[in-house]
Amino acid sequence: MSKWVAVTEQTTIRFAVRGPIARSDLPGLCERVRDLIAAHGATRAVCDVGGLDPDAVAVDALARLRLEARQQGCALRLDGCSKDLSDLMAFLGLRGLLLR
Repeated sequence: MSKWVAVTEQTTIRFAVRGPIARSDLPGLCERVRDLIAAHGATRAVCDVGGLDPDAVAVDALARLRLEARQQGCALRLDGCSKDLSDLMAFLGLRGLLLR
């Protein structure tokens, strides 16, 4: 008896988000990441946030990027998160959501 296993190719992309980010930057940032994911057919994305200022707009941007990635069928992971940014995400109740 043969078993068939479906194998899905995983494509990982890497990009960085630097700050400070203005609230008016969010739509364009989301569009660029959406286009990047689509252009590469990515199933995983690693976002370097080491240069991101720890503020509410940055956390909003990361939550939106995670949603954009998820809608494209792509998992988003943050890399280089500072303690201050991590603490702010925890304070806002988003640490588990964004730092998986």
